[in-house]
Amino acid sequence: MPQERPPGTGAEMSLGEVEAVARAAHAAQTDKAGRPYTEHLSAVAEGVRARGGDEELVAAAWLHDAVEDGVLSEEWLETAALPQRTKDVVRAMTKRPDEEPEAYASRILATPGARLVKAADLAHNADPVRLAVLDEHTARRLTQKYAAMRHRLGLAPGD
Repeated sequence: MPQERPPGTGAEMSLGEVEAVARAAHAAQTDKAGRPYTEHLSAVAEGVRARGGDEELVAAAWLHDAVEDGVLSEEWLETAALPQRTKDVVRAMTKRPDEEPEAYASRILATPGARLVKAADLAHNADPVRLAVLDEHTARRLTQKYAAMRHRLGLAPGD
């Protein structure tokens, strides 16, 4: 079992440590359907792997919503023993309050690896099985929102 290391001690966190941090940080959170939020994180991480993402991008997948959701701070991310690329992708994926979708998409497109992580995120968010448990209005609104972001990022529906 990998030893826990505090962020910033020089040695990078293992992927297992990143997963453990993300699971602990999001432990009390649920998605729109009331499911444990960590199920989404796991699905996005697996989606990144399936799309050919390396460990740095899988780590970013585990952490992709942590700063945006306020479960980990930007200061934590800054000092965490993570590759710079992982940090950059997490920052790119962190939607800012009142940010226009075009600006968000532009930042993702400008950050190497972020488009792949966002593709996995959108694929899981738009999963018809997940959307089917929501009320019709919410499901329709989210379907349109995810399709618009896929279009902005140049992703086909199956990407």
